[in-house]
Amino acid sequence: MTGKELRQKYLDFFKEKGHAIISGFSLIPENDPTVLFTTAGMHPLVPYLLGADHPAGTRLADYQRCIRTGDIDSVGDPSHLTFFEMLGNWSLGDYFKEEAIKMSYEFLTSPKWLGIDPARLSVTVFAGDDDVPRDEESAAIWESLGIPKERIYFMSREHNWWGPAGQTGPCGPDTEMFLDTGKEACGPECKPGCHCGKYFEVWNDVFMQYNKKADGTFEPLSRKCVDTGMGLERTTAMLQGKRSVYETEFFTPIINAIEKRTGVTYGQEEEKDISIRIISDHIKAATFILGDERGVSPSNVGQGYILRRLIRRAIRHARKLGVTGNFISTPAEVVIEMYKEYYPLLEEKKSFILEELTAEENKFLKTLQKGEQEFEKLLPNLLKSTQKIIPGRIAFKLYDTYGFPIEITEELASEHGLSVDKEGFDKAFEKHQQLSKQGSEKTFKGGLADHSEETTKLHTATHLLHKALRMVLGEHVQQKGSNITAERLRFDFSHPDKMTPEQIKQVEDIVNQKIKEDLPVTMEVMTLDEAKKRGAMAFFADKYDEKVKVYSIGDFSMEVCGGPHVEHTGVLGLFKIQKEQSSSAGVRRIRAVLISENKDA
Repeated sequence: MTGKELRQKYLDFFKEKGHAIISGFSLIPENDPTVLFTTAGMHPLVPYLLGADHPAGTRLADYQRCIRTGDIDSVGDPSHLTFFEMLGNWSLGDYFKEEAIKMSYEFLTSPKWLGIDPARLSVTVFAGDDDVPRDEESAAIWESLGIPKERIYFMSREHNWWGPAGQTGPCGPDTEMFLDTGKEACGPECKPGCHCGKYFEVWNDVFMQYNKKADGTFEPLSRKCVDTGMGLERTTAMLQGKRSVYETEFFTPIINAIEKRTGVTYGQEEEKDISIRIISDHIKAATFILGDERGVSPSNVGQGYILRRLIRRAIRHARKLGVTGNFISTPAEVVIEMYKEYYPLLEEKKSFILEELTAEENKFLKTLQKGEQEFEKLLPNLLKSTQKIIPGRIAFKLYDTYGFPIEITEELASEHGLSVDKEGFDKAFEKHQQLSKQGSEKTFKGGLADHSEETTKLHTATHLLHKALRMVLGEHVQQKGSNITAERLRFDFSHPDKMTPEQIKQVEDIVNQKIKEDLPVTMEVMTLDEAKKRGAMAFFADKYDEKVKVYSIGDFSMEVCGGPHVEHTGVLGLFKIQKEQSSSAGVRRIRAVLISENKDA
C-alpha cells in the first residue's frame, strides 16, 4: 500500500464513521508559548479538547504536518524524522473507549481497509497506580475483539498515560497498538515497547477522562475526549515491509536526486547513507517550514534558529559527500513536486523557498570560510604543543562560535599531523544539547496552552493589532506567528521595513480607540468560502467548504480564528507597544502589553 493510499483510506474510513474531515494546521502554532512547532495532530485542537465547541462538530479527522526537533542529532539513523505527517481522529465528548478501540481494530484488520492479520496484533493498556485505577475497561474491550490476554500488556504511567501538559488539567490513560514484525524476541522480557525491533507501534488511542487538580488528586471529567495518532511514514513503511521509512516513496525521489547530484549510491556505505538520510530529512523539514502559511526565514532565534540549524546540518553532510558550491535547492525542488498535491502552498511559495535556501547556503559557506581562518590563527600554538591534540573545548568553540563542523576541524587537524580530543568535544556538545533542548524546543506534553483571563485579553488584542497594522502599513501585512503569555503578546507580521515611531504611535492609537469604543466581540460559524467572501482574514485553511469560526470585533475586524476571546473590547485596558524589531527577512516582530486601568500608564 502506498502512503497516498493509506492517507486516503484513513480519511475515507473515518468519514464513513461520521467524522468531519478538517484541514491540517500551520506548522507554527498560534498563541502557544509552550512549543516552537506543531508536534502532533492534536496540538492545534487543544481548545476544543478543553471544552470549546468545534465548528465541524464532535467527530473530527485529518492529516497534520508536524515537526519535532528534540532528536535532530539522532536523524541519520533509519527511523528518526524531523518532519512527518500524523493521521488523527478525535471525539470531543462524543464516543469513548469502546467505539474508539473498535474503530481502531476495524481499520487495522478489516480486508476493506488495512487487512492486517489480527494474530500479529498486541496491545498495551494502563496498569494503574496509587492515583488512578487499572484500565480494565480497555483490556476487556480488546479481549472481546479476540485479542488474547497474553497479548494484552498492562504498562506503567511512563508508557500508557498522557498529560496533563502542566501541573493540572485534562489527562488520561492510553492504549497502544503494536504489530509483531516476525523478528526473534531479544529475551524472555521482550514485549511491546522493547527497542529490539520485534514490535512496531502503529497507533495510539488516548482517553482524556481525568482532571488533575492542584492538590495532585484526579477527578473524572464530565466531558471525556478521545485523541488518536498514527504516523503516516512509519505505518507506510511497515505495511510495505520496508526496513526503514527512507526506503518508501516519501524519500526515494529525494534520495535519487541526491545520488544524481553527488554521484554517491545509497545503500552501499553506511557513513554515506547517514549523510544522505540527514540531507533528505532536513531539507524536507526546511522546505515545509519556509513554505508554511506562517513561514519564517533562517535566523538566530526561535523557529528561525531551528530552520538555520537544519539547513546548515544538511549542507555539512553534502560537503561530506563531496559537494562544493550551491546544492540544497535541488532536493528542495523535489520535495515541492512530491507534496504540492496535498500542500499547494509549497508550489505557490516555491520562489521564496528556493531563494531563502540559496541565501542561507551562501551565508554558511562564508561562515565555513571564516572558521577556516580562525583555525589557521590557532594553528601555530597548537603545533607548539607536544601532545599534538586539539583540546575538545577549542574544537567546540569553533563549532559553537563559528558554526564550524567537528568533521572539518578533524580534517584540517589531520592535514597538520594533529588529532582532536573528540571525547572532550562530545562532553561540551552534550552539555550544549541539553541546554538547547531545554531552552528552544521546550517540552510539549500535549501543549495545552494557557487560556487564562490575561491571555484571552491579549489574544483578542492581536486581532485589533493585526487590523491596525494593515490600516497603517498596507494590505500586504499578514500574521506570521504569535506567542502569548499571561504578561505580554508577541506578534510577527510580514513587512519589509522597520516601523517609524509615528507608525507605531498610529497603530497604538487605533487599537486603543477601538478598546475605548467597547466594541462587541461576536462569533459565527460558516464555511471558509463564505468567510472569505464576507471579507474575513484567513491565512491557514484550504478546504473552502470547511466550517470555521469567524470572530468579528464590531465592524472593525473580522478574522477566522479558534479563540479564546473576550466578549467586548472595553475590558482590555490600555494597549502599549514595547518593542518593534526584525524577526527574520521580511518579517517584523511587535511585543506589546495591556495595562489595567487601575495601573499607571
